[in-house]
Amino acid sequence: MDNQIKQSYFNLNTSGIGYINRIRTVTPKRGESFLCCDITALMGPTDNVEYVRFDCRVTGAEAKKLVLRCENAVKDKRKVLVNFRLGDMYIDTFIYAKGDRKGETGISLKVRLLYIGFIKIDGKEVYKTEPKVADEELVTEVNDFVS
Repeated sequence: MDNQIKQSYFNLNTSGIGYINRIRTVTPKRGESFLCCDITALMGPTDNVEYVRFDCRVTGAEAKKLVLRCENAVKDKRKVLVNFRLGDMYIDTFIYAKGDRKGETGISLKVRLLYIGFIKIDGKEVYKTEPKVADEELVTEVNDFVS
């Protein structure tokens, strides 16, 4: 007899296109180190683009491999454009420690980088996969919730 209870979740994912920056490994005082990067996402009309910065903890296994493949290009200040899927977004506040805004409160959009669909370095496509759409999973979750 199986006594495990199946846990259900509502997932809120964000997808888009943006530039990857600041690839780094973070080693906390407690716990294991983890891979991070920033993604500056493009938003709005193509002739008047706005940017939204996400501070990403890379959690998808394939995404980790792909981000690490981009590390040298990012260090060389090349333009690394990615198609991404993010999840588990939350806002984190902090106090600027230096610079013009020292002492002011800042905010950061923290997310988990789950998936990378393509990578272009200086406009040249170096990686592409078929999109992994979870539509059937989403429909099942919605049907389970509504019933």
